[in-house]
Amino acid sequence: MIGSYLPRRSRPLDWHVRISPSANRVRLCATVLAASAVFACCAHAQVITIDTSGKNATTADGTVDRRYQQIEPTHVELAKVEINPKTRTELLRLMQAEQGFAMRPLPRGHKGLILIANGKLEPAGEAYLNMVIQEGLCAKPGDRVVISDVKFERNKMIFEFNGGPDLKHRILRHVEIGGSMGTSPVVQDDGTPATGSRLTLEFRNHVPEMTGADVKALLAPLISFDVKTPVQAFTDTLPPQLKQAILSHQVLVGMSTDMVLFAKGQPLTKSREMDGQEPFEEWIYGKPPDPVYFVRINGNRVIRLEVAKIGEAVQVFSTDVVSGMMRTDGTPVIAQNAHVRVVKEGDAEVDPNKEAAPAPPSLLKPGEQTGDGHDKNTAGQMGPVQPPKPNPEYQPDVNPEDQQPSAPAPAQPASTQPAAPAQPSSSQAPSRPPSGTPPAPNSSPSQRPSGTN
Repeated sequence: MIGSYLPRRSRPLDWHVRISPSANRVRLCATVLAASAVFACCAHAQVITIDTSGKNATTADGTVDRRYQQIEPTHVELAKVEINPKTRTELLRLMQAEQGFAMRPLPRGHKGLILIANGKLEPAGEAYLNMVIQEGLCAKPGDRVVISDVKFERNKMIFEFNGGPDLKHRILRHVEIGGSMGTSPVVQDDGTPATGSRLTLEFRNHVPEMTGADVKALLAPLISFDVKTPVQAFTDTLPPQLKQAILSHQVLVGMSTDMVLFAKGQPLTKSREMDGQEPFEEWIYGKPPDPVYFVRINGNRVIRLEVAKIGEAVQVFSTDVVSGMMRTDGTPVIAQNAHVRVVKEGDAEVDPNKEAAPAPPSLLKPGEQTGDGHDKNTAGQMGPVQPPKPNPEYQPDVNPEDQQPSAPAPAQPASTQPAAPAQPSSSQAPSRPPSGTPPAPNSSPSQRPSGTN
């Protein structure tokens, strides 16, 4: 056991406290960090400050998804007097266990989102998106959330949704109390992590005197407390064009699976297939004679839509039209980032009808010419291929070194009488005798004309 004990005589019962190694590690880490801070101050080391608040204009005003953009400030008339204890109790009774619908993604994490009364949201933009990615998601847009706790501070109202982002009694979960017969934990820990979210409503100087309707109006950009159906709660978080398409039961390329389910419901059949190296899942809606919809989904997005109607050609849609709607200004991501350059794998594609073929690679410098006067752009270009002429004297079974090239046959005279064969000189090999002439007795086999036995 870890900890210090008093003598048995100084206490009537044998009670002791045990701290689990997790709490001991926390205390050890705190000691190490404090010592590191002291050493850094003594050594006058360089201090690097990293801003993660999301208040920077570059981070907060980035072109991101519509669900993470900056909100439109509300306009609620607030009193200048501070809230009294009676109104505070009424607000606690009203807002406790109140249900609503998330209008934005609610991230987990100890800090949560900060909403300025009649002001902006902190963080927003890329910092908001990074918080969701790092901490996880508590509720998606359109999900039902429950206010599990409300706290008042000097100029803040803190709302916790779905149990909050922190476990209750975090310190007591590591403490056990017992006697000589054994120990038992103060708080039972079943190992379930906290999956809630936190939202802080911040005022200027103090929490003013207000009603429950004022609080709900201030939280309207993030939480809607109106009575809605699940479809209405989900579509209210989308752009008007996309909302109209879902309410009209239409499927568009670029929709998420949630959008498809709200628009068409559950499919009749599902199948998983492969298109080359790309896996996809195909959802099929409808039966003949009604139109049949083949919705191809990769990951969580619709990448292809085919509509088959009786007596008509199959309509194929593959252009993403939803991504532009979900952007803050309705344009794709790459069009907004001028510094982004798209690099294709492999060789560069050249249109032969509009562009000239690139020059072949060469070791020559710009403007330098080869020895034959050709420029480097023309150097290295291949001419027409000249195939070798067949050799009639070639014999596959004879060594090429033993073969003697024969001299060209003399031209035949114009007369009908055959001319006498030319006598070979001493420096030249004997020529091939004319057809029908028997070979010389002392001629070698390699010098015999072909076709003779």
